[in-house]
Amino acid sequence: MKTNIPERIAALREAMKEKNIDAYIIPSSDPHLSEYPADRWKSREWISGFDGSAGTVVITADKAGLWTDSRYFLQAGIQLEGSGIELYKMALPETPTIPDFLLHEMQNGQTVGLDGQTYSVADATQLERTLNRKGIKLEASYDLIDLVWKDRPAIPGNPLFEMPVELSGKSVREKLDEINNLLRKQGADSLIIAALDEVAWTFNIRGTDVTYNPVVISYAFVSEDESVLFINPGKITAEAAEHLKKEGVVLADYTMIQKYLSRLPEKSSVFIDPAKTNLSLYNALPKGCTIVEDITPANHLKSIKNETEIKGFRNAVVKDGIALTRFYIWLEKKLAAGEKVTELSASDKLTALRAEQPQYIMDSFETICGYAAHGAIVHYAATPETDAEIKADNMLLMDSGAQYLDGTTDITRTIALGEPTEQMKKDFTRVLKGTIGIAKCKFPAGAKGVQLDILARKALWDAGINYLHGTGHGIGHCLNVHEGPQSIRMEANPIPLKPGMVISDEPAMYRTGEYGIRTENMVLVREDSETEYGKFYGFDTLTLCYIDTKLIIVPMLSVRERAWINKYHQMVYDLLSPHLNEDEKAWLKEKTTEI
Repeated sequence: MKTNIPERIAALREAMKEKNIDAYIIPSSDPHLSEYPADRWKSREWISGFDGSAGTVVITADKAGLWTDSRYFLQAGIQLEGSGIELYKMALPETPTIPDFLLHEMQNGQTVGLDGQTYSVADATQLERTLNRKGIKLEASYDLIDLVWKDRPAIPGNPLFEMPVELSGKSVREKLDEINNLLRKQGADSLIIAALDEVAWTFNIRGTDVTYNPVVISYAFVSEDESVLFINPGKITAEAAEHLKKEGVVLADYTMIQKYLSRLPEKSSVFIDPAKTNLSLYNALPKGCTIVEDITPANHLKSIKNETEIKGFRNAVVKDGIALTRFYIWLEKKLAAGEKVTELSASDKLTALRAEQPQYIMDSFETICGYAAHGAIVHYAATPETDAEIKADNMLLMDSGAQYLDGTTDITRTIALGEPTEQMKKDFTRVLKGTIGIAKCKFPAGAKGVQLDILARKALWDAGINYLHGTGHGIGHCLNVHEGPQSIRMEANPIPLKPGMVISDEPAMYRTGEYGIRTENMVLVREDSETEYGKFYGFDTLTLCYIDTKLIIVPMLSVRERAWINKYHQMVYDLLSPHLNEDEKAWLKEKTTEI
C-alpha cells in the first residue's frame, strides 16, 4: 500500500485545486466521532498508510504531515517511510499544533478544507476561530477523500439485533419519555443523537458494525412530537421494525438526517452535544433554531445503570472470571513445559476462552499483552513485528475485556513470571494500594472523580512516581468500554459520581525499558450511608480475577488493605469455583490464599 500513498496524495491535491482548497485536514473519526471507525471512514489510514488508532493528516500544495501522540512515534515513523508525509510528534516542545502549522503555512484569503461529517462542532468552532485571526477561511462542505478513494468500502450493512427489556431493564418508550422530560428542563424541545452508543442505548439496539463496540451505524432525533431512527432499512428485520414502531419510533433512511433537520420549524430549540455532533448536522439546522449545547440527556441516563443492567454486569464478570482463570492456568502450564508463547498467541488464547462463554459477542477492545518492557508502553498493541516471546523471567501486563449480551468487561492484571525483584514488588504493592484506595473509598454525594483521584496515586506520589493517564473511565452495558460522562482523573470533570455508574479503577506505574504494572477492576457506585452531613456513596468491586500475591510486600499494606485483598480473594473464589473443575478449583484456591 505504501507505494500508492504518493499517488493518493497527488490525486487529493488535484481535487483540492478543483475546489479551491489550499489545505485539507483528514482526522481519524467517522460521522459519529467514534473511538473505532468502520472501514469506510478510515480515510486517514488510506491516505497515509499509518494504521494507529489516533492521528490527523494535513495536506497542503507542497507539504504533507501526520500528527500523532507518543504511543505511535515508532510505528508512524516506520509506516510513513517513502510516503512523502512528515511525522509531527505531538506534545513535544518543537512540534507545532495543527492550527499553528496552518497559520504559519497559509496566507490571508486562503482556505482550509475538511469533511464536516468527521469533525465535531466543538473542534471545528475552535479551529475556525483560530484561522480567522489570519483571515483564513474554513470550508467544511467537501468529502474530498470520497472523490479520490475509488474502491472505498461501503457503509456497514450488518443486521442489528434488539436488546430485550429482560436485559436492558427499560423499554424504548420509557427511555424516550425520560429524555423528553430532561429536555424540557433544559429548555429544549428536541435532541440530535449522533454518538452510536447513545443511539443504541436509547433504542435498545445493538450490532456488529464497528470493531469492539456492539453498535449500529445510525442517527436519531428525539422530540415530544416525533422520535426518528435514521438507519439503513436493510439492517432492520421486519420484526424489529414492527417492535420499534410500537414503541413510538419512526424509521427513516440513514442518509436523510440532514434533509430532515433542514426542515425543522425555524423556532425549534434543538439540544446537541457539540463534542459528539458533527459539523454537517449542525450546519443543516435552520438559522432560526435555538441551539442548546451540553452533554445529552441520553448520555447522562445511559451512565446510570438500572438494576437489570447491574445484574447483567455481575453475570458478565463471572463468565469473564472463568475465562481468565483458565487462561492463567494455561499460561502457567505452557511456560512450565517450556513451550513457546508469544504476546499475540496469548491474546488469541484469551479471546478463544472468552468466546466459549455464553452470550459472548466480541472483545471490548484490542488486548494489550505487554511482556517485560512492552508492559511499560501504555497502549501497546503487539504486531507480528513486535510480537515478543513470553518467558518466565519478568512480568506480564494484560489489559483485556469482552462484550457479552448482558454486560461489558475491562480488566488488567500484572503477574510475575519467575522470581520478581524487590523493586518490582515495591512498585506492584504501591499500585495495589491505589486500587484498594479507590475500592474502599467513601465519599459524599456530589463528589467528582477528580476529588477521588489522589487516593489512587498517593502511595506512588510518596515514592516520587506518577502515571499520566486517567484512573477511571465509565463502562457501557454491552456498549462502548470507554464511555462518559463520568471519570476519575487528575483533570477536572464537573460530572458527579452517582449510584449505578460503572467505572474502571486502574492505577498504574511504568518503568520505560523494564516493565509496566497496572491492576484494574470495574467498580459500581452504590449508596453507602446517610448521616447528619448528608448521603455518602461507596464502590462495589465487580471484577473477578485473582491478584498476584507473589508480587505483594505484605508489611507495606495497612491492616485494612490486607483485609480488603483477603476479602476480595474470598469473593473471587466463592463466585468462580462453582463453575470450575476440581483441578481449576485447587489452582484458584492456592492463588486466593489469605496473606
